Amino acid sequence: MENFHFSNLILLFFSLLVAFLVPCFGQNNSSDSYWLLRIKSELVDPFGVFDNWSQETSICTWNGITCTDDQDHILSLNLSNSGLAGIISPDFSKLNSLENLDLSLNSISGQIPPDIGKLQNLKQLELFSNSLTRTIPSEIGFLKKLEVLRIGDNLLTGQIIPDIGNLTELRILGLAYCQLSGKIPKEIGKLKNLQFLDLQENSISGIIPEEISGCKNLQNFAASNNKIEGEIPGSISGLESLQILNLANNSFSGKIPVDLSRLSNLKYLNLQGNELGGEIPVEINHLVNLAMLDLSNNNLSGPINLLNTHLKNLEVLALSVNFFTESFPEDFCTRKHSSLRQLFLAQNDISGEFPTEILNCSSLQQLDLSGNKFSGVLPTGLEKLEHLTDLSLNNNSFSGIIPPEIGNMSNLESIFLFGNMITGGIPAEIGKLQKLSSLYLYDNQMTGTIPRELTNCSSLAEIDFFGNHFRGEIPPTIGKLKNLVILQLRQNELSGTIPSSLGYCRKLQRLALADNKLSGSIPSTFGFLSELFLITLYNNSLSGALPQSLFHLKNLSIVNFSHNRLSGSIFPLTGSNSLTVLDLTNNSFSKIIPSRLAMSTNLRRLRLAHNFLSGNIPSEFSQLKEIHFLDLSFNNLTGELENGFSGLTKLTHLLLNNNQFFGKIPTWLGSIEELGELDLSSNTFNGTVPAELGNCSKLIKLSIHSNTLTGSIPHEIGNLSLLNVLNLQKNNLSGPIPPTIQQCRKLYELRLSENDLTGRIPPELGTLSELQVILDLSFNQLSGQIPSSIGNLIKLERLNLSSNKLQGKIPNSLGQLSSLHRINLSINHLKGQIPTTFSTFPLSSFMGNENLCGPPLVSCSESKGQNGKYLSESQVAGVIVAIVFTSTLICLFLVYVMVRIWWNWRNVAIVCSENGEKEEEKWVYGEEIVKSSDHQFWNSNSMAVVQQSQGKKVCEATCIFDFKLSSSARTKN
Repeated sequence: MENFHFSNLILLFFSLLVAFLVPCFGQNNSSDSYWLLRIKSELVDPFGVFDNWSQETSICTWNGITCTDDQDHILSLNLSNSGLAGIISPDFSKLNSLENLDLSLNSISGQIPPDIGKLQNLKQLELFSNSLTRTIPSEIGFLKKLEVLRIGDNLLTGQIIPDIGNLTELRILGLAYCQLSGKIPKEIGKLKNLQFLDLQENSISGIIPEEISGCKNLQNFAASNNKIEGEIPGSISGLESLQILNLANNSFSGKIPVDLSRLSNLKYLNLQGNELGGEIPVEINHLVNLAMLDLSNNNLSGPINLLNTHLKNLEVLALSVNFFTESFPEDFCTRKHSSLRQLFLAQNDISGEFPTEILNCSSLQQLDLSGNKFSGVLPTGLEKLEHLTDLSLNNNSFSGIIPPEIGNMSNLESIFLFGNMITGGIPAEIGKLQKLSSLYLYDNQMTGTIPRELTNCSSLAEIDFFGNHFRGEIPPTIGKLKNLVILQLRQNELSGTIPSSLGYCRKLQRLALADNKLSGSIPSTFGFLSELFLITLYNNSLSGALPQSLFHLKNLSIVNFSHNRLSGSIFPLTGSNSLTVLDLTNNSFSKIIPSRLAMSTNLRRLRLAHNFLSGNIPSEFSQLKEIHFLDLSFNNLTGELENGFSGLTKLTHLLLNNNQFFGKIPTWLGSIEELGELDLSSNTFNGTVPAELGNCSKLIKLSIHSNTLTGSIPHEIGNLSLLNVLNLQKNNLSGPIPPTIQQCRKLYELRLSENDLTGRIPPELGTLSELQVILDLSFNQLSGQIPSSIGNLIKLERLNLSSNKLQGKIPNSLGQLSSLHRINLSINHLKGQIPTTFSTFPLSSFMGNENLCGPPLVSCSESKGQNGKYLSESQVAGVIVAIVFTSTLICLFLVYVMVRIWWNWRNVAIVCSENGEKEEEKWVYGEEIVKSSDHQFWNSNSMAVVQQSQGKKVCEATCIFDFKLSSSARTKN
């Protein structure tokens, strides 16, 4: 019995042992699947990458998983570029055998879990190109076997952890395109096996630590586009394996270290976009393996000590945007089979003629010498550069002609010669360049006609001849250029009609023919230009109606046909809903404004001024919510301004002047906060000036002149602190001038003339120190004295206070207005002496003031001196002596006259003259007095003395008597 119980106990023990051990033997696979499924639950899988992740199958068959050969362990998990979102689960730390983890190129967010540091077997961790945030966990420093760490192109912040230095097996470290800051840790020098270090596109600052020289195997070091400063350490020269060094776009200063010449394996050196100065070390020529050298955008100067004979593998040399003043040495490129393909020397201070030594660089494909001070003619030997595709010589001072030999450069794709002083015409030989796609000759002094041969360049996509003197017709064969995208011929002297063949350049997007002498009509073939985005034809002599085919141009965005002779309806230009700018100013368009125009809801600038348009503004214009500039001035438009337009809140310029609008000026204008210019002048608006206009705080110009407005000027005008121009003249405004105008501190033009304003001139006007163009208060009912504060307007050029009821003296302070070149104070009640500084102004400036005297009017009474003071005692004595002396002479003269009369009486009958009275001199205006907004009474020749008729004698100022002797007396005497 005891044996039976013992046997049962042994059986139970083995059963329990088997039940315990079986799960233990299968622990790796079953536990890894458990953790993987937990990891899966933290991720979003829109493309079904996890569809076969199921307990029913072996994990070694799951997508992205690689197991060991014995299927016992998970070595790699690669879910790169799978469209995953979600977070990285801390449960990754449970996959103890994992060597490679790649979750790159997804949309995973959250932080890098610190638990990832528990993966002691991990050799490769790639999490780049996700949306990971926060800092790099220091626990990564525990991954002693890690060889590849690429976590760049994320939203990581903070510093590069010093714990990186513990990863002594690391070969690749990629931290680029993040938001990392702080310094490069000196511990980076412990990474003896590091071959690839990418830190570019961060906000790393500080200096490069000297310890970096410890990375003896480093081949690629990129730290561009950061904020690293200081000098480039010479210790970098210890990186003997370095092939690529990219420190571009930082804040390095000092000189280029000579020690860099020891990097004998260097193939790529990019130091552009720093603050490096001094000369290029001649030792750079020792870098015989160098293929690319970019030192552009620095402060380098001196000679260019680079020889292609030494740098025989150099393919790209970029030295643009520095301060080099000397060109290359004569033996720069003497090798017959040069490797140099790209040479960029733009925007330096190099002068002299074209450097002919470059012509020996036979392999050259791109040459950029733009933005220097080169002069002289273009060399005829340019055709030696037979492989050249891009020639940029723009913005220099080259002169002479384009050599015809340029037609032999059969590989040319772009020619940039703009901004020089090139003369002559376009050589016909240019038509041989079948690969030419861009030809920019603008801003030169070229003449002649555009050769037809140019239209043989079938690859041409961009032509820009702006600002030359080309004449004649546009080649009628231009339609052959089927690839043409840009045609810029503006500001030349082209004449004739626009060729209809131009409509067959169906890829054309930008067409600028403005500022020429073109005539005739717009070709109907333009309707084929379905990709046309911009068309400018302004300042020509085009005539006729717009072709209806223009309605089909649905991509039109910018249209300017202003200053031509076009007529008819503007309807054909309303077919594009993409319109942003439409300018038809100064033509002869008539009929109504089409309501369809409002369908272009992105319209920002609409100018239809100086035409013959009639009717109302379409009510549909209320839909133009994006419009900034609306100019309908100088037409025959009529109607009232509807309340529906109140929604045009982005208006900055509203010009409706010189039309036939009527009704009240709407108060909703005051709600347009961006309004900077409002011109409603020369209409028939009535009612008052709305006080709400004071809310337009950005208003710079307000012109409502020549209407029939009544009431007073609202005090709220003073709220317009940015106002430069205020013109309310030629209305029926009454009441006083509000002193609040003084708050318009930036006024330089103020016109309130030809109204019925009363009261005094506010002395506050004297505080408008910027008033310069004119202060015109003429033809009102203003009274009182001229405020002396007006003399503070030292910039004022014109002052008109004429035709008012002003009294008192002209303030002497006005004489301080040294900038004044026109003044009119006529037809008032002024008195006293005119300030002496006004003596050069014409009589008309002061006439109509009975008690005003002094030059240019008659002299004032001699009983007082200037400014109304009595004469001194010596002056009084002098006056008395002069009077006594004059009286004595008069008495003697009278005695003489009486004796003479008595003598004549004895011999001849005395005939008394009845018409001997002295007539008053009459002053009349040389021109009729006419109200004018700008220049009444400015004519300096407007006063003249009227001579008497021939039967009467006008006595001069010294005449005492006027008598007439008989004919017999005359005979006798």
